[in-house]
Amino acid sequence: MPDGRHEHEQAIAGTGMGGTMDLGVDEAETLEKRPEGPDGSGPGGRPRSLWSDAWRDLRRNPVFIVSALVILFLLFISLWPSAIASGSPLKCDLSKAQEGSRAGHPFGFDGQGCDVYTRTVYGARTSVAVGVLATLGVAVLGSVLGALAGFFGGVWDSVLSRITDVFFAIPVVLGGLVLLSVITSNTVWPVIGFIVLLGWPQISRIARGSVITAKQNDYVQAARALGASNSRLVLRHIAPNAVAPVIVVATIALGTYIALEATLSYLGVGLKPPSVSWGIDISAASPYIRNAPHALLWPSGALAITVLAFIMLGDAVRDALDPKLR
Repeated sequence: MPDGRHEHEQAIAGTGMGGTMDLGVDEAETLEKRPEGPDGSGPGGRPRSLWSDAWRDLRRNPVFIVSALVILFLLFISLWPSAIASGSPLKCDLSKAQEGSRAGHPFGFDGQGCDVYTRTVYGARTSVAVGVLATLGVAVLGSVLGALAGFFGGVWDSVLSRITDVFFAIPVVLGGLVLLSVITSNTVWPVIGFIVLLGWPQISRIARGSVITAKQNDYVQAARALGASNSRLVLRHIAPNAVAPVIVVATIALGTYIALEATLSYLGVGLKPPSVSWGIDISAASPYIRNAPHALLWPSGALAITVLAFIMLGDAVRDALDPKLR
């Protein structure tokens, strides 16, 4: 070694099986350092899961950030509306009917002399409550029925498929007019029950398809060969890998359920006075839209922003959870 160098210096590395192998210096250093990815994961690190990858993508998505902030604000005013609206939504003064904005009443007054700002703020509570509770009911009922049909198949799958076809054939608005017109309750529960009744087939079909796809994977077949019970297969191996499409569809559907509640309330079969709802306010303000357009525009704008925020959130979640879109 005249100059202390070799053009092709070699290093000897143990194979871990009692032998050795010749490696170049650069290759030996590569094995020693074990390069990591930009987020700290790599061949020697813990592999990232679908959910961790999805959360990483969501944090970098401006659509998700904006929609999440809007939804958090809606949840805040739904739980504590008095924090930004000091008055009562049921307190009205006919002498101020259809008046425009003034100090302390930035949105003006409606046809009954009620403060539009206060009613718009308190209307968020009803809309968010109906949307969230209806979505939970639809997701739970649809996921359970769809998972059972997809996992067991056979007669159960055939019967459930025919039942879902029947429910898909029922027009939503027409069904609401027929079913809710005979109910006199002023609470949100009849509307929630109606949405769950007609909304579960969509989630059921999504869950069924996801379970059918997941149960064909090798890890499920291996668990079955090792003697895993059906409940363990569904809860431990299939459900965690089939729930992503259900979450995406349910998130997008939440916004449509809020719009459906407003539509039914506008038609007079959903929530009824003295309940406070954007649909009720839009219906009441429609006859005098030329004289007092503010009474219609503010609740309509709040409804549109709310529905758009949930749909945008669902789109962002779909993009993050669908590996094909990466």
